[in-house]
Amino acid sequence: MDAPFIEFRDVKKAFGERSIYDGLSLSVRRGETLTIVGGSGSGKSVLLKMLIGLLKPDSGAILFDGVDVARASEEELLPVRRRISMLFQGGALFDSMSVSGNIAYPLRVQGLLGEDAIAARVGEVLSEVGLSGSEALSPDELSGGMKKRVALARAIASKPEVVLYDEPTTGLDPITTRRIVELISAIHERAKTTAIVVTHDLASAFFVSSRVAMLSERRTSMVLPVEEFRRSSDPAIREFISAMPMAEVAP
Repeated sequence: MDAPFIEFRDVKKAFGERSIYDGLSLSVRRGETLTIVGGSGSGKSVLLKMLIGLLKPDSGAILFDGVDVARASEEELLPVRRRISMLFQGGALFDSMSVSGNIAYPLRVQGLLGEDAIAARVGEVLSEVGLSGSEALSPDELSGGMKKRVALARAIASKPEVVLYDEPTTGLDPITTRRIVELISAIHERAKTTAIVVTHDLASAFFVSSRVAMLSERRTSMVLPVEEFRRSSDPAIREFISAMPMAEVAP
């Protein structure tokens, strides 16, 4: 079998006396959407931040296409980060920039496109997320759902190989949540990118995922295809599923 595209090997991470991971191991296949679920404080967002080098594990390896980002220097991380985009929980839009400026920002930082090509790409991704014509708006003119869609447009603008989603539906109403998860699913189906989604929303997880990973006891307790996860008799999974509201997301 092919080697995993992304792999966490026996990762340990603590903040002071608080242990977050104690031997986490997890692999992600190229082209799949893997959703990570778990209770509050289980370290779901920490996992994403370690993958892009914002946090370092205390021990273990984190491999991205064969590169151990846990031991990479900032210079060595640059080519890795160009291949990965992240949609942050709050959107993280720059208030001082227009919609167009926010989406264009990572493209300008990369320096691979001229301004005409950047403007064309901004228009393309805004069309993908259903916000054509919003280029001149400022973030304070956007609803919560619109902000999330602009942040999604920015995340995919550079055509990354991997997109990381940190709680993409938090704070959204059910209708907007459905729109966001449908966009995520459609975008990854078209682009054939790899995605890691961190969420507490099981309905959204079941809609977008190839597989679901459960974090408990400071490690990965189970990684299963969606239908197997739904039917699992594992006590931790059953307890988690029974505690979560299961609003219908899929048609």
